[in-house]
Amino acid sequence: MASAAHGHTPAAWTGVVISFVGFCVAGVAMIMPNVVLTIAGLAVVLIGGVVGKAMSMAGMGKQPSKNFAPAHSEERAAVTAA
Repeated sequence: MASAAHGHTPAAWTGVVISFVGFCVAGVAMIMPNVVLTIAGLAVVLIGGVVGKAMSMAGMGKQPSKNFAPAHSEERAAVTAA
């Protein structure tokens, strides 16, 4: 599994850290009954997901393997050869 680099990318780390901070803020705000801060913490959790996805789409996520061709390319090659 280590070769898959599952989650070992700048996009994944950034998204998780931002979401973790939002989760901590929301958790503390729930203990100190503060509705506004709870909602702000939950918003930060969502922002963490958006930032992680945006960074992944910008090329900082998992890169495609050079050792594996997608199935559709293999299918096209088989159809062209026939």
